Amino acid sequence: MSDSEDTEGSCADWNITREWLEGMLAEHLGNKECNKPEVIDFQVRPGCSAGESVLSDILAVSLEYRLPNDNAASKQLSLIVKRLPQDPYSRFFVTEAQFDLREIRFYTQVVPDLEVFQKQNRLANAEPIDLPIPRCIHAHYSPGGGGSEDSPELPESFLVLENLGSRGFEGAEFSRGLTLKQAEAALDAVARLHALSLTLKVKEGKPLSERYPFLFQTTRATDSYQQLVERGLPQLARFLERRPGLEAVLESLLALRPRTKEVIANLLAPEGPLALITHTDFWCNNLLFRDADDGKLSECAVIDWQMVTYSRPTNDVALLLVSSLPTELRRRHTANLLDGYWHTLNKSCASLGLDIANELQYTRSDLDRDYRRSQLLALLLCIGSVDVALGDPMTEQRLIDVLEDLHNDGVLDIKDIVETVEET
Repeated sequence: MSDSEDTEGSCADWNITREWLEGMLAEHLGNKECNKPEVIDFQVRPGCSAGESVLSDILAVSLEYRLPNDNAASKQLSLIVKRLPQDPYSRFFVTEAQFDLREIRFYTQVVPDLEVFQKQNRLANAEPIDLPIPRCIHAHYSPGGGGSEDSPELPESFLVLENLGSRGFEGAEFSRGLTLKQAEAALDAVARLHALSLTLKVKEGKPLSERYPFLFQTTRATDSYQQLVERGLPQLARFLERRPGLEAVLESLLALRPRTKEVIANLLAPEGPLALITHTDFWCNNLLFRDADDGKLSECAVIDWQMVTYSRPTNDVALLLVSSLPTELRRRHTANLLDGYWHTLNKSCASLGLDIANELQYTRSDLDRDYRRSQLLALLLCIGSVDVALGDPMTEQRLIDVLEDLHNDGVLDIKDIVETVEET
């Protein structure tokens, strides 16, 4: 290792060696064993703050390498390496729910399929649809289970991605929420991903859950989210009890509590013609932004695909708007943001030969209807992670505003919720 390597904390336990990096690079670049790249120098440091990621241990690796028989200057590469948490409880939680496998399969199966599908189906003169995600450099997955009884093999997985921070991408601050430009960029990005998977499904003629059985299945996802809600709702209730004027909101939430699992299952289930691949954890902490050179729309990249699901697109849209937008921006611009999402979705699908309105009989008013339903799922997911919001005055007030707005709009009306569930 180079003298500049960060060996503090857990970094030294990762065993990131020059040999490992050279082998990984050789596989990525397609170099033969006798023609491996030479790693000249590398640095290793934590990829996130302590406790920031519960589904992965993350390192940032910067390296300088040179190709054999290449007289050009050495090349630089900045990587993010994700592996299973080393804490036994977290490791079991991740492997049991297959969060690691799901993200690896997204990058190694779904993404290549979407890229090939686009090349084969994009109409003449149509602009390419850029996938707003990091480039996958390398991936490995082993379910474990082998070895001897005294020394069983543990599950192991790691995922090596391009570090978008080296290209000027930065995260947003959750407490402040997204700007309008960032929200527009995020919805534009996810609309392109939605369009690709939707068109693939339509052209192939079968549900994507059959093509990709590793996607977060409704039953398993429901159980996971229900556990989070059961943990978060009492915490939220205690918070609301200390705030005068929120008695009606709390009463609605408590009336909903016995039906939350049923509601989550209903809203997660893929329904109607627009069932497609969703991120399902689509909020500002899983987004990176870079301002465009022309000062127009920000560029957005979507990261952390451990919960990728076959579901309805408005689940992603609603979670972003409910969780990550400042109150006034959400109140004033939701309709326009939905318009922008709808425009990109239709434009992207049209470039691949799919007319949503004519072929799927799905309209802008249908999007509004589904968005209204998805707001309830988004709120339940926020309740499951309510500890993220509590403790900061800005995010606490944003949560209160969302609860009051959804209550006033009738989204929390238990009678309407029960009727909707029974209808579907």
